[in-house]
Amino acid sequence: MSETTARKPQEGQSGALRLTKSVAIVSLIVLAGSYVINAMDRQVFSVLVPHIREEFGFSLGQGGLLATIFTLGIGLAGVPTGYLLDRLSRKAVMLLGIVIYSAFTVLTAVSVGFFDMFAYRALSGVGEAMQNAALFSAVGAYFFANRALALGSLNFAYGLGSFFGPLLGANMTTATGEWRTPFWVYGAIGFGFALLILVAIKKTFTEQRDGGPGEATPRSYDHVPAALLNKNIVLLAVTAVVVGLAMYGYLGLYPTYLQEELGLSTGDAGLAVSMFGIGALAGLPAGWLGDRLNQRTVMIVALLAGSVVGYLLFNGPTTAGWQIFLSFAEGAIASGFLFVNIYSSMQRAVRPIMIGRASGLYVASFYVPAAIAGYLFSALVESTGWGGAGLWQLAVLPLAGVVALLFVDVSQFSNARRVEVH
Repeated sequence: MSETTARKPQEGQSGALRLTKSVAIVSLIVLAGSYVINAMDRQVFSVLVPHIREEFGFSLGQGGLLATIFTLGIGLAGVPTGYLLDRLSRKAVMLLGIVIYSAFTVLTAVSVGFFDMFAYRALSGVGEAMQNAALFSAVGAYFFANRALALGSLNFAYGLGSFFGPLLGANMTTATGEWRTPFWVYGAIGFGFALLILVAIKKTFTEQRDGGPGEATPRSYDHVPAALLNKNIVLLAVTAVVVGLAMYGYLGLYPTYLQEELGLSTGDAGLAVSMFGIGALAGLPAGWLGDRLNQRTVMIVALLAGSVVGYLLFNGPTTAGWQIFLSFAEGAIASGFLFVNIYSSMQRAVRPIMIGRASGLYVASFYVPAAIAGYLFSALVESTGWGGAGLWQLAVLPLAGVVALLFVDVSQFSNARRVEVH
């Protein structure tokens, strides 16, 4: 973009004014900041499971279920949120989502037993789904030409939250002797971001419907299937199911494995889990590669690498140093490469008018199965041991995603061609 162009609003094909480049980047940073606290809320619970189990007497299965049940709320709210985005502004849906999950994060701290904690964690996921779908739709539409890179920046924010959430949560718990403290703090920060977005973010950024800023050459979408449920999006949804089950099987009970099986301290376990978040920072280069290489190939290679890392997490080295490294690698592959590229691929698998619904479908495909991932992993642990659970859920299962991706046709993605202008 030229300096002259950057100083004045642009007009896309829809006729909507566009922000200057600097304002758009600042808007992206603010919204990404709100996603940091979303990730902090999600990831802190698993590292606190041993403390919560000790106070309430929950079983390993109950702890695993509570650690991942928020994904049920995310998944069930995904598709309705996609349709809600067709009727309300993305900004409104985003704000409502942040307020909802912040409120239920605070309520988690006043739980009195399994069932109300179950409800609070599940309902916090509803808010997280609303923010996720609205945020990724807005950013994906605004930065159309570099969609995977833009979504990678959001995953970078998720990585920061995934790192600082468990680490700070463990430190706050140790310092105060109270596992409830992180929920009070993270909920309050969430409400603060809702107010900031309400005041500072313009709908000019969140409500774009066409290509990226300065898009002068119109695009043809005739090669993209007109239906939402086309072959590509179904195959990508299957891949999302596989990654959700594998990734959240690891996230839900990995801290418990580190502390109860390997004997690591709460601090070391918190650091190892937080390294998953550092690995998720790979979303930026992963998105850059997804925009420039064959995206199907990028995802297949990532799934194969993920199978190896998933196996080693529960069947390989047991020292803290190695576990920290393997957790980092799991974050880079599962959250960095796979989450970003599957999400952007599903948006590309439909025409622009259906981006909101495609985002909702991705959220449902990824998070509904993830809701039972922790419980499934705990059942495998009880029947096959930690090593067997890691083998089947983290090493063998991802191969099903490889098979599904072999049949994806990237020539039907919405970024494949432009209209010839004579």
